[in-house]
Amino acid sequence: MAKLKLGAIEDDKPVKVTHELPARIHRDLVAYAEILAQETGQPIGDPAKLIAPMLARFMAADRNFRKARRARQRPTGGGE
Repeated sequence: MAKLKLGAIEDDKPVKVTHELPARIHRDLVAYAEILAQETGQPIGDPAKLIAPMLARFMAADRNFRKARRARQRPTGGGE
């Protein structure tokens, strides 16, 4: 079996976000949850719980995003 990019899902305090998914994406999300459950031995009760770690992994892998974020977080010179 192929190793999936996501591992076990961490338990973290959630922030509620409502978003509609295209049916095709939802079917893929359900299939991903089923395969991940088989791979990790950890059942995924709600496939929507995969969305946050998927987004986090996507953003972590985006070099341009990380670079732009670091640039925004750098303190600008000058004192008060």
